[in-house]
Amino acid sequence: MSHLYNLAIIGAGPAGIATAVEGYLQGIRDIVLLEKDQNHNSTIRKYYKDNKRVDKDWKGQKVELDGRIYFVDGTKETTLDFFDEILDHHSVELQTHVEVQSIEKKENFFEVFMAGKSVRAKNVVVTIGRMGKPNKPSYKIPSGIKKKVGYTLDDCSEGEKILVVGGGDSAVEYAVDLSEKNDVAICYRRETFRRANPTNQTNIANAIMHKEVRPILGIDIDGLEDVDGKVKVIFNDMENEIFDRVIYAIGGTTPSAFLASSGIEEADGKPVHDDNYETNIKGMFVAGDITQESGGSIALGLNHGYAIACYIQGGDQIPSD
Repeated sequence: MSHLYNLAIIGAGPAGIATAVEGYLQGIRDIVLLEKDQNHNSTIRKYYKDNKRVDKDWKGQKVELDGRIYFVDGTKETTLDFFDEILDHHSVELQTHVEVQSIEKKENFFEVFMAGKSVRAKNVVVTIGRMGKPNKPSYKIPSGIKKKVGYTLDDCSEGEKILVVGGGDSAVEYAVDLSEKNDVAICYRRETFRRANPTNQTNIANAIMHKEVRPILGIDIDGLEDVDGKVKVIFNDMENEIFDRVIYAIGGTTPSAFLASSGIEEADGKPVHDDNYETNIKGMFVAGDITQESGGSIALGLNHGYAIACYIQGGDQIPSD
């Protein structure tokens, strides 16, 4: 008989960590946090540029924190340090490099399946972020240039001609950041960057005004071609152009296949849940940006974790066997 946890949490981002820590502070013990990457908060590590501002009131959305995790404005680095510290000070088991494949409801517990092993728990919380599955273009990327097409800045070098595709905060930040040492253009299907926050709108406007970033606005991309290892971009309403690298920053997708395989119902592209973030399956919860229209608010994720922890400790749990 394998060990039975009181709480298993899938995804070690802000919502997952908050659920674990708030659960511990509520008196729940035997908590395991399952993360597919090598460390917690992989989205922040991968998709936030160095020294990126991280605001509690994301996109100006005022959120009062409900729980006992006191989160304040900072940077990418201070935010990661903050989550390091609260994990270090609470007895939560963090398992990394474990990608959850499915969750199965048994009579008196859940079994969480990973490659080569599984864990059992009385309650399960799914906090997989949308950016765990970044949106990709609908057209095929030729095999010869796949290493020249990315979704983060990880493989970028200096002195490259780079096209950034997207109009949100990440796209704008990537373009401005890369423009310091590269020839950068940004392509967005709309005429303005209204999705970006005011600071980023100002930054991209200044970069365009000073000819540091070249705008390609109101234009869609029909496809990519491999030209001697470089990326030829096929625009739908302007002359095609060749780039050394293309970076897509076009958001993320709800992990619908995973949710469906675990029996979680969806509506309008989001998992169905009640006011306690409990899904249609009793004892299985969702938290974080997969529950939000546009995602991204750390403060809301922290509040989700607090609400779930309070409900599990005070509400009706799945009985132990």
